[in-house]
Amino acid sequence: MKTKNVILLVSVATICMCIGHSVNAGSPFTAPTAPGAASVKGRVKFEGVVPKLHPINMAADPSCAKLHSLPALTQDIVADSQGGLQNAIVFVADGLGDRVYEPPTQPAVLEQKGCMYQPHVLAVRANQPLEVVNDDPTGHNIHPMPLNNREWNKAEPPDSKMDESFAREEIAIPVKCNIHPWMHTFVAVFKHPFFAITGKDGTFDLSNLPPGTYTIEAWQEKLGTVTQKITLGTNETKEIEFVFKPRPGA
Repeated sequence: MKTKNVILLVSVATICMCIGHSVNAGSPFTAPTAPGAASVKGRVKFEGVVPKLHPINMAADPSCAKLHSLPALTQDIVADSQGGLQNAIVFVADGLGDRVYEPPTQPAVLEQKGCMYQPHVLAVRANQPLEVVNDDPTGHNIHPMPLNNREWNKAEPPDSKMDESFAREEIAIPVKCNIHPWMHTFVAVFKHPFFAITGKDGTFDLSNLPPGTYTIEAWQEKLGTVTQKITLGTNETKEIEFVFKPRPGA
């Protein structure tokens, strides 16, 4: 029986907004090299007119507003001039069977700078340490709201650090900030290392996959999910493209 490898997408309620980043080779997320390892590379695109980014009004917390010479912008849908979609998560959703991968001991880091989260979308492994850092001169409230993992809500004072982790994978849940409505981030939790977060040009790279047939899924916080099935031979590299289209209300 095939095992569905799902993800946790947790909105973290805090007085921070998020900025994107990508998971690259050499990071603690890098998959171990397998005999005859294969790769999937490609790009995630947005089709149509990209919605405008809107200024964030931080007037409710003057200490946050002071940290920006220009207003910070929303990050819900960010794409380049060619439609490359940033902050999409691409991952193996099915096909790994009962393979087991040990989580990294190196912590994943979620930073708070300028009353914004960095990164906007974060991916971690189940049971990997998560370090939440507050670099701001003001306090924040960290409130992940998963369905199957332990929910927690902690105040974090200025210039401090806290350590947490998520034990289980979980499907996306929408959560609003319970302090400031513009502040959110998303965390994806996987039990395997085959995932990537798209960079500014929408590209991704899933390396060191064992040869086999996989369902590859791409997720974006406002646009939902798209999937493709792909078969990879020994030492084979294939390129695929995911295309997201506008959705009502996105």
